Amino acid sequence: MSITVGDRLPKATLIKATPDGPQPVDSEEYFKGRRIALFSVPGAFTPTCSARHLPGFVDKIDALKAKGVDEVACTAVNDAFVLQAWAQSAGAEGKVTMLADGSGEFVRALGLDADFTKFGMGHRGQRFSMLVNDGVVEQLNVEEPGAFNVSSADYLLERL
Repeated sequence: MSITVGDRLPKATLIKATPDGPQPVDSEEYFKGRRIALFSVPGAFTPTCSARHLPGFVDKIDALKAKGVDEVACTAVNDAFVLQAWAQSAGAEGKVTMLADGSGEFVRALGLDADFTKFGMGHRGQRFSMLVNDGVVEQLNVEEPGAFNVSSADYLLERL
C-alpha cells in the first residue's frame, strides 16, 4: 500500500555525500520541524530526470522557498557518489539536497517502488514529488509510468 496525504513518513536511513564522505541521514530527524519538498527520480543521469525533473527544481528553488519550503531534496535508488556527481553536473549543489536510497528501502517503505528490470535498471523508485511538513505528507504527486507531469517543480509550486 502506498503512502497517502496525512501519513507520517516511515523511518529510514538515507545517505548524503559530504566532504567527509557518505553520511547517514535519519528520515525522522531530517524531516522533523521543517517543510521539505521531496522528489524522487527513477535514476540519476537518465533522460527525463536530467533534462527536466532536477533542472525544474533547481530553477524554482527561490520560488519554492518564498512559499514556505525550507529545503528541496531529491531521492533516487542510486548511491551517494552518483547523486553527488549528478548534482555537480546539473548545477544543483547547494540548492537541492541529494538523499541516496541505494537499496530502495525508503521507496519500498513508502510503497512507491517500481520494477524497471525490463529497462536494465532493476528495482527503483517511482517518479513523484511530495511536500512533507514536520514528517507528515502534506501533498503527494505520483506519476503514471512513463509520464512527467504531476511531479514537476511547477506542479508542486502551483499547489502551495
